[in-house]
Amino acid sequence: EFSLYRSMSFQSDSKISNSTFLLTGFPGLEQEYPWISIPFSCIYAIVLSGNCLVLHVIRTEPSLHEPMFYFLAMLALTDLCMGLSTVHTVLGILWGLSQEIGLDTCIAQTFFVHGLSCMESGVLLAMAFDRFTAICNPLRYTSILTNTRIIKIGVAILVRSFLFITAPIVRLKFFHYCRPHILSHPFCLHQDLLRLACSDIRFNSFYALALVICTLFLDSVFIFISYILILNSVLSIASQKERLKSLQTCVSHICAVLVFYIPVIGLTMVHRFGKHLSPIIHVLMGNIYILFPPLMNPIIYSVKTQQIHSRIQRWFILK
Repeated sequence: EFSLYRSMSFQSDSKISNSTFLLTGFPGLEQEYPWISIPFSCIYAIVLSGNCLVLHVIRTEPSLHEPMFYFLAMLALTDLCMGLSTVHTVLGILWGLSQEIGLDTCIAQTFFVHGLSCMESGVLLAMAFDRFTAICNPLRYTSILTNTRIIKIGVAILVRSFLFITAPIVRLKFFHYCRPHILSHPFCLHQDLLRLACSDIRFNSFYALALVICTLFLDSVFIFISYILILNSVLSIASQKERLKSLQTCVSHICAVLVFYIPVIGLTMVHRFGKHLSPIIHVLMGNIYILFPPLMNPIIYSVKTQQIHSRIQRWFILK
């Protein structure tokens, strides 16, 4: 049924330019888009306002000008940009504005989506290092994580995230796309464009795999190792109250790590082994991958981090 829908859609749009693609919303649920758009609009509103609120609180509260909250500001900024990079295509489809996207725009969106995903992984690793330093080496915490060093870490994450993905993303511009120009998601992804290309994609495939291993996989390994060291350090503390106090400072970060990596693993599994699954499952997993971390992170840190929670609560009471 979906293959018939895809072929009919493509035939009806046979006049579409060779450099134009059709984004996919929720196949078979086109009549329900006005209703589906309501929760998605609310989600994007929470993503944008929630992360802006976290950034505003950190910027305006002098007591939050310390390493832990600088890294949180990086995470909130990354999540904010992820929301901004996809909101126009996702809501554009659901609101019936446009289902088409040009190749150049699609490549630009691919660049930002994958770059920001890599950046979020890097920021989570930096936050793990921050927690490791605070718990395992508290006396040298401020001397290790100076403002200069935090800026250098931020620049390194930014460069790593966007510099190394430039080569495969630029190559997308020169591929010949001979298959029906219908993408699997309401936004552009690298693997989705490769699926439509008839050019030699071996470099992009191997490079992308190597990049995922060297960034997302290695980041997750280092985060796991840092928590083993943190746990080892916490267990050496005699007082049970102090142990719990130390571990509670890590709860928000652990939640953020799970919120990011579980959708990444889920989307990878669906793309790799879920060829037989309904197209709606692919679209749903893609949206969870894009929206779940930016949606949940400001909620997690607003609820679980006492300093942020009390500032937001006080701010709203004053207002």
